[in-house]
Amino acid sequence: MLEWYNAQVQTYAGDYAGAVNIFAIVFLTLLINLILRKVLIVIEKKMRITNTLWDDALIYSIRTPLSIFVWVIGATYVLMLLEIQNVSAFRELGLIIVIALALVRFIKQVEIRIVRNSEKVGEVIDRTTADAIAQLLRLSVIITATLVGLQSIGVNISAILAFGGIGGIAIGFAAKDLLANFFGGLMIYLDRPFAVGDWVRSPDRNIEGTVEKIGWRLTIIRTFDKRPLYIPNSVFATISVENPSRMSHRRIYETIGVRYDDVNSLPAIVDDVKSMLQSHTDIAQDQTMIVNFNSFAASSLDFFVYTFTKTTNWIEYHKVKQDVLFRINEIIEKHDAEIAFPTSTIHLSETELLEQTHK
Repeated sequence: MLEWYNAQVQTYAGDYAGAVNIFAIVFLTLLINLILRKVLIVIEKKMRITNTLWDDALIYSIRTPLSIFVWVIGATYVLMLLEIQNVSAFRELGLIIVIALALVRFIKQVEIRIVRNSEKVGEVIDRTTADAIAQLLRLSVIITATLVGLQSIGVNISAILAFGGIGGIAIGFAAKDLLANFFGGLMIYLDRPFAVGDWVRSPDRNIEGTVEKIGWRLTIIRTFDKRPLYIPNSVFATISVENPSRMSHRRIYETIGVRYDDVNSLPAIVDDVKSMLQSHTDIAQDQTMIVNFNSFAASSLDFFVYTFTKTTNWIEYHKVKQDVLFRINEIIEKHDAEIAFPTSTIHLSETELLEQTHK
């Protein structure tokens, strides 16, 4: 009886000691995590003062992964107390995940800071290329971390890679649309028919708006009424895409009609309009410029204006076009002429005129 009692006391004492040790480990993990977070916040504030982008991105990127790593170390010690097998493999897997998470966050933060800094200093940077490089780097980190993590827990990587050659064919057939979108996105990154922020439209499809994001599967275009369009990248391999954002000039092409009564003034009007365009500071003088009498219309003598503005900005273009049209109206009025509008003239013989008069 005494031996049984001593055995029970030792069991309870061991359980109590184990619980105390687990509590101590959890408490120390919380304490270290809190201290580490405070230290990193202080370091991050000091790093913001410097002009270097890398230190800010590094401190921000490792803050959460370090906190996770502290918990992983604490969990492994608890598992060791509970006499769980393969604790070292668990610790290695946690370390790999933490490193991969830190690298992914670091790549993202560097991308954001490079783009933001280039906008501040007025430098031109291709956001599409920057996004493509960042996505490729993140994908490489994730694939490498996955393979190393599987190897750390005892999975045969050689068998997986060998299976990839055989299973890749079946996966290719099953995910052909996904692969088509992936290679479509790759072609967008290589050919660069448009970039983030460009205004694009397709004459083949009802697609028009501003490019917001180019992903590996979808491209997001925001229409002018603020609706988002989610377009699979494979679509761009089969349609024509127009990129008005890359035009060199904007065209003014207008037809103006004057009355038939002003036919004698028309040559002078045409010459003055052309002289006005040649002296206009917002009209591109190195581009095609035509001002000519064009046709005898039903109610007017039509001449057309064909020229290009220096600006490609949509709002500025309309301001220039408005100014040109007002100046044309002033030239027409200066020659005592008028802009024509649809009219009808009825010709009556003398007999019909007398009859209408007597009525």
